[in-house]
Amino acid sequence: MTIKVYWEDAYARKFQGAVIDVSAESVILDRTAFYPAGGGQPGDTGIIAAGGSAFKVTDTRKAGEDVSHLIGEFTGKIGDTVEGEIDWGRRYQHMRYHTAIHLIDAVVNRKPEYAGIITGSQIYEDRARVDFALESLSMELANDFIRQSNLIIGEKHPIRSYFISAEEAAGIDNLARTAPGRDLLKTMDKVRIVEIEGIDRQADGGTHVSNLAEIGKITLSKIENKGRNNKRMVITLDNGGE
Repeated sequence: MTIKVYWEDAYARKFQGAVIDVSAESVILDRTAFYPAGGGQPGDTGIIAAGGSAFKVTDTRKAGEDVSHLIGEFTGKIGDTVEGEIDWGRRYQHMRYHTAIHLIDAVVNRKPEYAGIITGSQIYEDRARVDFALESLSMELANDFIRQSNLIIGEKHPIRSYFISAEEAAGIDNLARTAPGRDLLKTMDKVRIVEIEGIDRQADGGTHVSNLAEIGKITLSKIENKGRNNKRMVITLDNGGE
């Protein structure tokens, strides 16, 4: 099983690991800081260096309990020690947007009449979208959600991640905010929690900034009606952050 350095330290940009599997298109290491695509967050890109050569990682994906780095014409072999470096600017944008989605979700779920599970989300380098199971969403209401989120960002709440037992997780209401996530919780022995201190906690396997202030200002680009009970918000972030 690949050790997930990005869970230990989301800010780790470089690392060392050992090759445990090689195929024509991918490499699996015993430990990695490369985040594999999941939960709407894209997989990391970057460089893996081995034997005096540098190989470009074009994507990172889950492979069971391992992490697969998509890489072409890798000349290393099983047992080799490698050095990896993620594309930090790209990853950091993903971290800011992922945390912004969590915050908006927390604001939406503060009011029972507006509360709805997330039906989908996707993070890009320059924007993100999040879909909620809401019957209606006006531009006025969506802008109010964003206004409240920006006010909370100004309070500079710390963010931390940790694991709890499945038994403890079962006793916490609304810990998973997606239908697949709620089903997944039933199969897990331990659950990773991302907590915005004093604001929200959710089950989540992604990477996040360490303080809300790093998000910067959230701007609502548009809202879209994606179905009878599915409403979308598209957001952008300013150049704040680290």
